[in-house]
Amino acid sequence: MNYKFITVEGNIGAGKTTLSGLLQQSFEAKLILEQFADNPFLPKFYEDQKRYSFPLELSFLAERYKQLKDMLNTRDLFNQYIISDYLFIKSKLFAKVNLAEDEYKLYETLFDIIYPNLPEPDLIIYLHAPLTKLKENIKKRNRDYEQNIQDDYLVDLQNAYLQLIKSEKFKTLIIDTTQTDFMHNPSHLKQLLVHLEKEYSYGHHFINFI
Repeated sequence: MNYKFITVEGNIGAGKTTLSGLLQQSFEAKLILEQFADNPFLPKFYEDQKRYSFPLELSFLAERYKQLKDMLNTRDLFNQYIISDYLFIKSKLFAKVNLAEDEYKLYETLFDIIYPNLPEPDLIIYLHAPLTKLKENIKKRNRDYEQNIQDDYLVDLQNAYLQLIKSEKFKTLIIDTTQTDFMHNPSHLKQLLVHLEKEYSYGHHFINFI
């Protein structure tokens, strides 16, 4: 594989963690997963977004930064590949959607201070799922605090992700997951592994699966 550090991204319920785990097994890579289960602000956020959005975004910013800095300090030859299920710049994306203007300005100042100290992925795999599939996956994984997520919120995040993919200078593979199932259709994973042997230019590239 040509890429040492791969990030899998997508909306809530797009299948980021599932694909990251499968890639980790395929390449015997080090796996970095977003730590959300123990975040005390997340359930509160979905109950009262206005009140808890700022502490939630700050806590995620701190946790993501610590994870990626630790990765730099412990990177070694025995874990030559790294797979992550989040892109650090997504912190700014979610903050833009969730925070009031004055809160976002403060958040952006903090973000801009720490962002240059972190590594960029060699490749991003962006999972694009329609709203119906996002809602289906959210329902299946049955996290209590996610069950009342509004459609408008998912649409806002989807649009923000697409703007990010188009505006940032990353090497990005965009996968429409409407008919794609990496977990239950081994041929889809095999096809993706073939794509990861190719060298892509900067920008976004659409790939389809048979």
